[in-house]
Formats: sequence, C-alpha cells, structure tokens
Amino acid sequence: MTKVGIIGASGMAESAIYKLASQNPTLQVTGIVRNEAKAHRVLGDDANLVIGNVLTMNDSMFKNFDVIVDAFGTIPAQAGDQLVLARKLIDLARKNKIRVIFILGAGSLRTGEDHHLVVKDIAQMPGAKDWINVPEQQLKELDYLNGVDDVDWLGISPSLTYEAGPATAYEVGGDELLYDENGESKVTNGTMAKLVVNEILYPEHSKERITVVNKE
Repeated sequence: MTKVGIIGASGMAESAIYKLASQNPTLQVTGIVRNEAKAHRVLGDDANLVIGNVLTMNDSMFKNFDVIVDAFGTIPAQAGDQLVLARKLIDLARKNKIRVIFILGAGSLRTGEDHHLVVKDIAQMPGAKDWINVPEQQLKELDYLNGVDDVDWLGISPSLTYEAGPATAYEVGGDELLYDENGESKVTNGTMAKLVVNEILYPEHSKERITVVNKE
C-alpha cells in the first residue's frame, strides 16, 4: 500500500487528485488541509484528513508518507510561502525517502520564438499586478528545485488555462508551453489528476519539471 499525502486537497485541482487516487485500492490517500469543514464538503464526510498549517506542522506528520503532492495555495501577498514549504518538503524527503510532486504554475514555462518566460506575458494581462506575485514566486520555487539532485521530486506545470473539467487524453512536454491542435493551451483538473496519479503509480519523471495539455 502506497501512502499518499495531498497538501491542499480541497482545492480545484487537488480535490480531483484526491478523488481519483482514492479510487485506487493500492493507494492510501490523506488530504492535508487547513479548513476541515470545507474539505468534508468537497471530498465527502468520510474523507481521510489531517488538519493544520503545513508550514508549522510537525515533521512527524509527514514522514510516513511514500508520496506527497504539494498543491499548496496562498494569497498573492503570501506567495513566498510556496518556496518556504518546498524547502521543508525537500528536507523531509531527503531524510525519509519520500517522492514529492509539486504542482507549479504555467508562468515558469517558456513560449514564443524567443523562448521567453510565460510570466512575462502574464504580467501584461489586465489586473496582473494584483496577483503576479504568485507565478513569480512559483518561478523561484522551480529555480530552487532545479538545484536539488538528491531527492525524487517532480514538478508539473499546467497549461496557460487551467480549469475544472473531465480527464481527456493528454500530451506531456518539458519546459515549453504546449498547445492543442486548435492552438489552445488548456488543461482540466481531471487531466491533471490523471497525470499525477499515473506518476504516483508508474513514475516516469524525476528531478525535472514537466507540463501537460489536453488533447481532446
């Protein structure tokens, strides 16, 4: 039995991961959340939960997991906490042989003929100044992870549009923003869940960042 902890399991993407992983009899899944009432509303009354602030939670709460999925979300003003948590999880993984899957943003991907960072395009969107700190901090998180070579970590960035929807066939790429045959860069939370659970069950990528796009 593989023990899986999902940080932020009541969010859009994370709840899909939790629900899909929970359907597999070889996985024992725990949601790590701050708001117990919300988690039960989203995941069900019988959801297996650990309640608390992951930034201050005792390390003993994490060390028995085989895989941790980090989908921690913050408000823009506190987005630097993503890097704080990444450092904590990498340290835990190093000590306890844990595989960590980080759900990152699309801003750290590259696009265009000049392969510029997507975060530069995001910065030009209306109102971006109010939330640009999130993708900027996720870029710093990836920069940190790229320097870690002694832990089994994986980063997954969604496409430019990340929305609720069922799983479809998908394409996996590396550091370049992906598009479907219609020129759309979109992935659903169902597809992301499918990829994450596949990586838990049948690991194909390690010590790298990948991205995913819906193909249907």
